[in-house]
Amino acid sequence: MITVLLVLHFFVAAALIGVVLLQRSEGGGLGIGSSQGMGNFMTGRGTANLLTRATGVLAAIFMALALALGLLNQGTGRQRSIFDAPPPSAAPGTAPAGAAGTAPAAPSLPALPPAPAVPTN
Repeated sequence: MITVLLVLHFFVAAALIGVVLLQRSEGGGLGIGSSQGMGNFMTGRGTANLLTRATGVLAAIFMALALALGLLNQGTGRQRSIFDAPPPSAAPGTAPAGAAGTAPAAPSLPALPPAPAVPTN
């Protein structure tokens, strides 16, 4: 069920992007939505009304699908965020370093030779 909704959500998002790009903006946009591209089928105003309504309908469907997917995933035992997962290096069932109340030992650094003296004038 969730997979079907995700695929439908993807197609609605792609259609919404396409319809928004077809609309004529004040700067001209792509210019595809003008009456010149439609031939004699629709006037410029009719095309603009159609694209505006299509945008509104697709946006409503997009929001409804997003809410439905959110509600369906709420009750599952799936991880909600990538931050909820343990780090990939930690094996399941083992405590991370420092979790037992002891701090991990700091790595020892090799001793550096003394800095050379800088002559002053």
